[in-house]
Amino acid sequence: MPRSVLRLAAILLPLVALFAGAARAACGPDTSAPCEIAGGSYHVELPEAPQPGAPALMFIHGWGSSGEGTLTMRGVVETALERGYAVIAPDGIPREGRSGRTWAFHPERPQRRDEVAFLQAVRDNAAARFDLDPDAMLLAGFSIGGSMASYLACAAPEAFAAYAPVSGSFWRPHPEGCAGPVRLLHTHGWRDGTVPLEGRLLRGEALEAPDALAQGDVWHAMALWRSAGGCRLQADGTSGDGTYWRKDWTSCAPGATLSFALFDGGHGVPPGWADMALDWFEDQRS
Repeated sequence: MPRSVLRLAAILLPLVALFAGAARAACGPDTSAPCEIAGGSYHVELPEAPQPGAPALMFIHGWGSSGEGTLTMRGVVETALERGYAVIAPDGIPREGRSGRTWAFHPERPQRRDEVAFLQAVRDNAAARFDLDPDAMLLAGFSIGGSMASYLACAAPEAFAAYAPVSGSFWRPHPEGCAGPVRLLHTHGWRDGTVPLEGRLLRGEALEAPDALAQGDVWHAMALWRSAGGCRLQADGTSGDGTYWRKDWTSCAPGATLSFALFDGGHGVPPGWADMALDWFEDQRS
């Protein structure tokens, strides 16, 4: 066999093995085609034997990625599929002048799309098209996707059953308040230098400068969530398992719980996050 064929096989075989058993949902004749709705598109993978009214993990991609890129996060995707969840991966808006996609998440910057309405439309379309339970969806996201999930939770808290932003939160100026209580798990790396816990100044010489563009303070965001949820100041429980240090607030208003998980790492979705997040989500539903 020619060496070129062997090299090609060496490249392709791991990819075939990677996606073996994945039930990629088709929205057209091409199984890799996204599902198109008004305002945008999304991708879906379903469990091998999906149950009627199955739950779903909707995961919002980060800066420069896409819904297709989300589905390459096989650790997260396969964990969810094995637990009976569909995985919904929405597409952000194209970045201007460059490849990849982003989200119009910042309330004080020009909006090219109503993202809160779009993500709710994705929820409804996927639920109807694939027989999923719209009331059993966890909205998560990474980096700017985590920011998008946070802003949606703040603006439309009842849109999803719960929220799980990872390594992304509000930007400055912080919201003055949120519309109501939510069930939210925020996960963040202690050593994150891209989205530091205290935030980061990206443009301007000072936070007070008129042209300043700055990430928000995650500690302040947690205070906002406690206030919106009617949670007491002190956490009701703390725990650590070698990967995560967690604080959990359960003494909150009806419909609200809050958890904050720190891990010893940088800007990323840590190994084991999907199991932890889905365990937490199922606790909220029990």
